[in-house]
Amino acid sequence: MKFFSTCIRAILVFTISVAPFYSFCQVLGQGGTNTNGSNSTQIPTAVPFLLITPDSRSGGMGEAGVATSPDVNANFWNPSKLAFLDADNDISASYSPWLRNLVPDVSLAYIAYAHQLDDRNTFGASLRYFNLGSIELTDASQQSLGTYTPNEFSVDGSFARKFGNNFSLGLSLRYIHSSLANGSFLSGQQVKAGNAVAADVSLYYNKPIEEFGNSATFAFGTNISNIGSKISYTDNGTKYFLPTNLKIGIANTINLDEFNQFTFALDLNKLLVPTPPILDANGNIIKGKSDNVSVPAGIFESFTDAPNGASQELQEINISPGIEYWYNKQFALRAGYFYQNPNNGGLHYFTLGAGFRYDIYAFDFAYIAASQQSSPLANTLRFTLMVNFGAAKK
Repeated sequence: MKFFSTCIRAILVFTISVAPFYSFCQVLGQGGTNTNGSNSTQIPTAVPFLLITPDSRSGGMGEAGVATSPDVNANFWNPSKLAFLDADNDISASYSPWLRNLVPDVSLAYIAYAHQLDDRNTFGASLRYFNLGSIELTDASQQSLGTYTPNEFSVDGSFARKFGNNFSLGLSLRYIHSSLANGSFLSGQQVKAGNAVAADVSLYYNKPIEEFGNSATFAFGTNISNIGSKISYTDNGTKYFLPTNLKIGIANTINLDEFNQFTFALDLNKLLVPTPPILDANGNIIKGKSDNVSVPAGIFESFTDAPNGASQELQEINISPGIEYWYNKQFALRAGYFYQNPNNGGLHYFTLGAGFRYDIYAFDFAYIAASQQSSPLANTLRFTLMVNFGAAKK
């Protein structure tokens, strides 16, 4: 059992980043689980933890959050929304035990902060830390390489500016550190920590409207995240794409009366990295395009390079519908659904969530409702605590 658990964890850690140098458990290698929970059919990238939803509000709405009403966790979803925050200073802390159906001590922690510089400009910062616990490393012959505590983290700085009363733009800069090995020499090369830098560009638009005789707000948002350098785990080894990702979302909020409010949201997500081509036994491309390209070329190529054409390109889009209900702006209930095509990661599950606001404090909770047999994320919990400091905007 200990060996089996080590095998699973090894696949989680090394399926994407150092697979060419490690061969831990051949039995599970064909169905390895990426650290974001998807299976090996998803387009391969390094550091997939950057795609994990960190906060409980969006986690309870099917992973939708690009165009929902602004809060401090917009640092992750859509930095341009920070310009529309109501308080001078906001901070949140989120925690989620992760992939507990496979291993017992993996977790994701997230801290976000936002400070209003003036009526139009807002600064944000965040830290994301992914802990994979302690594991026993082995080589291809199952010889012990000692124990190690792999981890990954990213540090962000964001700036958002409002243009007029309805529109804003945002920019984030990110440093990424991925430490998945202990410096051992494998296949003649020393495996080291990977480092990269990246940026996000985003926009947000909202407009007050009237629907069915009630006040409402329609919002649109988009965010292209993790545009950055490739990452490598050896001096002369393969360099891997970051999970550059396009998020597009809409949200419609309607106030039924002074106590009851509903929000309906829909997000679409697509990785902007090349789809691997289909190769023959000699490594020649049969269908598709070469994925050995630069980052800018990979972004543009990602819309037209699927080996099976337009139908496969559509399969690479993840869909996240969600709903949120507020009573008296104090109690919230949430639900949603996340769908990822079986040929592109295979994640699909319902989400549930709840929230409570009191004075300057807010607590949110989210739960992933999925079959333990079909999803490694079944019964996953998320917790978020937020605090708003300073006077609200008048």
